[in-house]
Amino acid sequence: MATKIKITAGDVVVGAQLNDSPTASSIVDALPIEAAGQRWGGEIYFSIPVSAGLESDSRAILEAGELGYWPSGNAFCIFFGPTPASSGGEIRAASAVNILGKIDGDISQLWDVPDGAKVIIEKA
Repeated sequence: MATKIKITAGDVVVGAQLNDSPTASSIVDALPIEAAGQRWGGEIYFSIPVSAGLESDSRAILEAGELGYWPSGNAFCIFFGPTPASSGGEIRAASAVNILGKIDGDISQLWDVPDGAKVIIEKA
């Protein structure tokens, strides 16, 4: 069963759902999480107190609004547009990420989140 979460990034608040993957379950157990977010083009990412390896369905090309976990940096990632690694309009992570879930609704406001903004993930 998916877990509903709320993500507050600076002045932006979005709802999302985490899937039932092992990594997402570990993240739910660690909530609430607070960190300084970093921008990488159309991605906000930050280290979290969860450690996990790549899952069988991990991938580097994402859809707008997808949430991922990057094992190389123990990082929670919010994808909403092309990154410096993207080509031809795709949304590409630096390397494969575990798919955690998806943001509900409008993601365009995430472009307004500045580098270094405080990000809080909590159960909705």
